[in-house]
Amino acid sequence: MADSGDLECTYSSIDFVFRRSIGETGDYSGALFDGDFSVSLTEAQQRKHQLVLDSLQLRPGQRLVDLGCGWGGLLASAGEAGVGGVGLTLSGRQAASCRRHGFEVHVQDCRDITPDLYGTFDAAASLGAFEHFCSPAEFRAGQQEQRYRSFFGNVASVLPSGGRLFLQTMVFGPNVPPGTEYSVDAPRESDEYAMALMSWGNPGSWLPQDLSQVVACAEPHFRLLQTYNGRVDYIETLRRWSRRFRKFDIPKYLIYGLMMPKLLIDGTLRLYLDALRVDPNRVCFERLLMDHFRIVFEKV
Repeated sequence: MADSGDLECTYSSIDFVFRRSIGETGDYSGALFDGDFSVSLTEAQQRKHQLVLDSLQLRPGQRLVDLGCGWGGLLASAGEAGVGGVGLTLSGRQAASCRRHGFEVHVQDCRDITPDLYGTFDAAASLGAFEHFCSPAEFRAGQQEQRYRSFFGNVASVLPSGGRLFLQTMVFGPNVPPGTEYSVDAPRESDEYAMALMSWGNPGSWLPQDLSQVVACAEPHFRLLQTYNGRVDYIETLRRWSRRFRKFDIPKYLIYGLMMPKLLIDGTLRLYLDALRVDPNRVCFERLLMDHFRIVFEKV
């Protein structure tokens, strides 16, 4: 799995800029437009939250654990519905931000959830964290499915029979080139370069091979109830994020400026500027190098 240092790099480093651009309890996972791109990003994220809560069949007074809770968007919606929520994240700044808004959030590896830590729950959700649950080194060592099975077993341990898990994750797409060919030295318009930029921005993380791998690893603890493909929704989400991150704001652009010396020193300025130019995640989705699924499981 991406370790705490990797996730601090991915999430804590953008904490201020994210909250300034997306909102204090904004989501850093694909929204639900469902073909209606006239709605705002905030409305589309709220639609996703409602889909999650409906799919989990949660009622007021019940408890939800959000595995990889980000800045607390789902926890906020759960609270408005009368559902108690506990969030887990490996980003210290995400946790601090959530706590400022009154959410119960712990700095904790989601894969290690057990009843001894925070009790049991009526349902669980994980929106975008699963992408970090296997590292490239673990993949090369043949440990990817072992990591996933361990996670599903631990989640099952905190749920009752019939309890549900809503999992939203990216996976590799049908057009993805072999991982050995990803390179920041590849031609800049190539698939290999887009995947290299995506990997550079998410250190320590290796995606599931496809939907079937995720579903197979959930057995025997969970049975599949429903899947939704969110690739087109994520492409639109990324477009909206890009506009918000680029919108001029003096405090935010001061942070961008302060980043430049470090990027110059460590030699990654070109990659940073190319990531802004290319928007590699969006390109990877558009080219079907990556895909995206929302999955509803029920504990057997």
